[in-house]
Amino acid sequence: MAPNETELGERYQALHELVKAAERKLPRNSWGYLVGGTETETTVARNRQALDSVAFRPRVLRDVSTIDTSSVFLGKTISLPVALAPIGSLETFDPEGGAAAARGAAEAGVPLILSSVTHPGLEAVAKAADGPKIFQLYVRGDDAFVDDYASRAIDNGYDAFCITVDTAVYSRRERDIANRFVKPWRQRAHGQNFQAALSWDDIKRFKDKHAIPLMLKGIATAEDAALACSHGVEFVYVSNHGGRQLDHGRGTLALLPEVVAAVRGRAKIVIDGGFSRGTDIVKAIALGADLVAIGRLFCYGLAAEGAAGVAHMLSLLGEEVMIALGLLGVRRFAELDTTYLHPAPPVVDPHVHSAFPLRDWPIGSEA
Repeated sequence: MAPNETELGERYQALHELVKAAERKLPRNSWGYLVGGTETETTVARNRQALDSVAFRPRVLRDVSTIDTSSVFLGKTISLPVALAPIGSLETFDPEGGAAAARGAAEAGVPLILSSVTHPGLEAVAKAADGPKIFQLYVRGDDAFVDDYASRAIDNGYDAFCITVDTAVYSRRERDIANRFVKPWRQRAHGQNFQAALSWDDIKRFKDKHAIPLMLKGIATAEDAALACSHGVEFVYVSNHGGRQLDHGRGTLALLPEVVAAVRGRAKIVIDGGFSRGTDIVKAIALGADLVAIGRLFCYGLAAEGAAGVAHMLSLLGEEVMIALGLLGVRRFAELDTTYLHPAPPVVDPHVHSAFPLRDWPIGSEA
């Protein structure tokens, strides 16, 4: 029987405890796939470095007796301005894969972005939970291939459609190479040449043909953000693939301001890249993002306790967000702006788990 929220609340009282539980439960290969990046993993570290290079400027004597952490996504109220990022092979972390993630997201009241390379697939995940959802596609075929997925996403109630645009060439993820681990979706992969050949003409064709809102994932410069807006893209998704594609990329929070300036309100802005704590979410919204996607973080909850673990992780994250807002002196995200932020040098060496300094401590009653 799956544990309930009360049981999970007693067992896991901090986010790092879910991280530790996930590491215990996953085989070495699966853990390496989850936490690793490409080559030197510099981009992974820079994602954290960018987040840790921003400090807060709190205001006091503000009435924060009531705090609202909710946001709006495509006309729907969500509990946090957070989404589950598209992760391939979620079945590596829980047998139910995307269906379990969907249930956890729906229970917590946040959107799921479903990867096209995770089981049990578009239709089954749509049936698993009635929550806001986006379908993400790796293009592995011609126009008819893309149109088929778009039609199926629309027919199954997905709120938006996402195309990943930063995977024209496969990266070398050396943790996986060292473990001689081939991800399940790569065993099934074919048609990489179609992804490599993608151009802005394909984005125009999609927008001309399909009415569903479009999200482009993998935008990392002001120039491409502006091009996305000129093509009518509704969501500019700032991402470096969690540091898993181009090595020596910039941390996403560091490049967010130039994207915000280029977009000029013409599209909503989504961002991912190392977001692990409530304070990370608050920083991104203050800098102009509309939605923060979390990847590794929700997978820790999924690996630790399935759908219930995802929902509990989001509950802990929401508590951290609420505390950060209150201590900054704001009652809702709309009150935030860059005056609440200040540049500051990081105080720890950045790495994939530097947001969890107590990760090696025992969990709860084990102490």
